[in-house]
Amino acid sequence: VVRCFEDGEVTHVEGRIDPIADIETVETELMLADLDSLERRVDTLGKKAKGGDKEAKETLDLVNRALALLRDGKPARLAERKPEEERTFHMLGLLTALPVLYVCNVDEGSAEGGNDYSRRVEQKAVADGAVAVAISAKIEAEIALLGRDDRAAYLETLGLKEAGLDRLIRAGYALLHLVTFFTAGPKEARAWTVTRGSKAPQAAGVIHSDFERGFIRAETIAYDDYVACGGEAGARDAGKLRLEGKDYVVQDGDVMHFRFAT
Repeated sequence: VVRCFEDGEVTHVEGRIDPIADIETVETELMLADLDSLERRVDTLGKKAKGGDKEAKETLDLVNRALALLRDGKPARLAERKPEEERTFHMLGLLTALPVLYVCNVDEGSAEGGNDYSRRVEQKAVADGAVAVAISAKIEAEIALLGRDDRAAYLETLGLKEAGLDRLIRAGYALLHLVTFFTAGPKEARAWTVTRGSKAPQAAGVIHSDFERGFIRAETIAYDDYVACGGEAGARDAGKLRLEGKDYVVQDGDVMHFRFAT
């Protein structure tokens, strides 16, 4: 989260408003932490690699690639790696290997379109392969104290279509390649999260491993159809309910009911 607003009553430790400099300060601290973490592993991995440990040798190679970048002032996420190396790279637990989402805290008047400060952060995000979202923390704090109906009215008075938190959540899901599907029954409706590209059996397994093992089919309704038809019964009558098999790729917003064998 970076400050992208001016307010004489809110001081800044550096006495100036410069979100890019703030980002660089945080990134430097994270890179130094990763640098220290990796340098402490080199000797141990080196000894194991010399002893014929294939896994240690592969890990050491990844560590050295990451170290070269960090020593050059670049984040570890830029390290070149093969698909089969992703798991090992992830196991290194590096802070600068994680996806980046910049949250620009703007003034109330800039909550919808951002301002010059947030646009500078957005430009950096594009260059870094990251994501940036502008929200007003002050507005979000006020919304949190209101009821559902009052929130909508408050946002309308500000000329906002939705809360900044909603945009932040969507940006986070997109960055992490996640989608949401729903299950709805007479007692409760729940949202579940899976990686984009997951197939129906995998989605069923998120609910319970037995659902994945005994998967037969998924009765599926697209979210827009579910809402437009007034629920499952209406969607079924309108022919919007589909029977999907094991190869079906779950789409964001799907409403699903899984059939499985025990």
